[in-house]
Amino acid sequence: MNTNKNEKFNARTETQDGVCTVYLTGELDLSVAPDFRLVMEPLVDNKEQDLVINMKELKYIDSTGIGILLSVLKARHGMEARFEVQEVPAQIQKLFDMTGIAKFFVTQKNSQ
Repeated sequence: MNTNKNEKFNARTETQDGVCTVYLTGELDLSVAPDFRLVMEPLVDNKEQDLVINMKELKYIDSTGIGILLSVLKARHGMEARFEVQEVPAQIQKLFDMTGIAKFFVTQKNSQ
């Protein structure tokens, strides 16, 4: 599923071998948060598949986007379902570190 309302932000999903990966591109902020929520809602509750957010092409995230990620993390943790964040760009990883939320995300292959 693609969100195309805002050219700056896109969320594309791909499912393979029991893993649903959501690829984020552009800027995730308040203006596109409803679109991101629409993409994530049906995926969060599917306990049968792992959920991965790939941020390799994400340029910016604000507190609203972070809040959505934390909501997903909380829901998946409560269901004992896997949730992982991959390829976090350095500038976003720095934000995660500064806010103290990095320790809550299982991350893999951070970008430089």
